[in-house]
Amino acid sequence: MEGETSWVSHCIDDIGRDVGEFDSYSELSDEENKEVMAVSLDLILPDDLLERILAYLPIASIFRAGCVCKRWYDIVNSRSFLWNFSRVLSQKPWYFMFTSSDEPIGYAYDPILRKWYGIELPSIETSNWFIASSGGLVSFMDNESRSELYVCNPITKRCKRLEQPPGLKFSDYSALAISMNRMSHSYNVSVVKSKQVPGDFFLWDLSIHVYDSETLMWLTPLTEVLTGWRGGDESVICDGVLYFLIYSMGGGSPENRHGLIAYNLSSRLSPGLLTRSSIPVPCSLTCGRLMNLKGKVAMVGGIGKQDRPDIIKGIGIWILNGKEWQEIARMPHKFFQGFGEFDDVFASSGTDDLIYIQSYGAPALLVFDMNQKQWRWSQKCPVTKKFPLQLFTGFCFEPRLETVP
Repeated sequence: MEGETSWVSHCIDDIGRDVGEFDSYSELSDEENKEVMAVSLDLILPDDLLERILAYLPIASIFRAGCVCKRWYDIVNSRSFLWNFSRVLSQKPWYFMFTSSDEPIGYAYDPILRKWYGIELPSIETSNWFIASSGGLVSFMDNESRSELYVCNPITKRCKRLEQPPGLKFSDYSALAISMNRMSHSYNVSVVKSKQVPGDFFLWDLSIHVYDSETLMWLTPLTEVLTGWRGGDESVICDGVLYFLIYSMGGGSPENRHGLIAYNLSSRLSPGLLTRSSIPVPCSLTCGRLMNLKGKVAMVGGIGKQDRPDIIKGIGIWILNGKEWQEIARMPHKFFQGFGEFDDVFASSGTDDLIYIQSYGAPALLVFDMNQKQWRWSQKCPVTKKFPLQLFTGFCFEPRLETVP
């Protein structure tokens, strides 16, 4: 951080101003009284104790705290405060919803304060880029050449461009994942590339590429030719294991159209073992979305109709235990209907104990709490659908102040 201005200087003008901009969308009230009480406590608390208290506030409240007075500004701007904040195990993940197909603009939802904030994402150019997140860091990769790859902290706006991933420059399918080590703050980024072998629809080249932030190098631990299967755009890293979905290129029952590959990044499989060791999905799926929830692989999937597996009839949530899927919840029908027209594919991401689900056709956002087993709608996003074919998508990330790409 030497030679750099503080995170408050980076963010207070951009985010601090926006924190109050959408107060009308909040369910909170009587905030002025809370601030008066906070100021009165300030008279009796020493700096070190006040630091610890402020470190447990939601991110948006920390920005507000920095505007209270010079003493509070200096506290939240200090190195010791960032150290205290880093000891807070997790912040509830936010969800960033893109509101344009052409520009990377949108709003971020804070589930603690139940508010939407207007924030700008660094580096990303359009909403159709590949996106993955872990521990406060978000990785973006362009959807065309797939040669532009960034890792950033969307709260502090710190960003780093990585070298171009090795392997096929143009692939038919790519899956992006990132995993951050909370102890060392190092991270790995993985890209799974899949491309059809020319002239043969059933043969697909698949390669795995992994970036290590400590060595600043890419490695390609696996290249293989899949027969009858291809890679896709879903992957996640969990406990040092890379999980990614593969898709059948024809034949078999609807339940066998998807499979899950688990690849240990610290060891190497022999060629040909990938598809033979694949994990079947729990039922016929229209799509699957993978995520890391407290060290467990979770999947949110669209459940297909028995007679027409391409038509979605509901949404389920499963946790992977070994090689068996355990069903955690199914979306109640009233929430499924609440989306209106629901396509067979949809956006979903999660971390910690929250899962977000969003239809591409509307800005409605549904939240599932894994601890409370509770479904609820977010506050309404301050955006309206302007034309019938307008699409919405998004991703979740943990808001952190201390993580640096």
